[in-house]
Amino acid sequence: MAAPNDELLLAVELALAQHWDAAHDIVQKHDDVMAAWLHAVLHKVEGDPGNARYWYHRAGQLDHFDDDPHQELKAIKVELGSDDRA
Repeated sequence: MAAPNDELLLAVELALAQHWDAAHDIVQKHDDVMAAWLHAVLHKVEGDPGNARYWYHRAGQLDHFDDDPHQELKAIKVELGSDDRA
């Protein structure tokens, strides 16, 4: 079952505000590709590349492993359907 977009959007906003733990608390409750992608970014920011790679693999997003986390969070936000592209 897909994670609710509003919860994942909240996690993205928390991550963009550097509230990593709160964002992580949200994403770890869900088992879908968008939550996994966001989970990967959070572990990348945390400095845990091994765990990040695992979550990128689960999300099917390994090609984003070297992306800038801030830009990636914005891309995830757009992918989730937010019309805020800034």
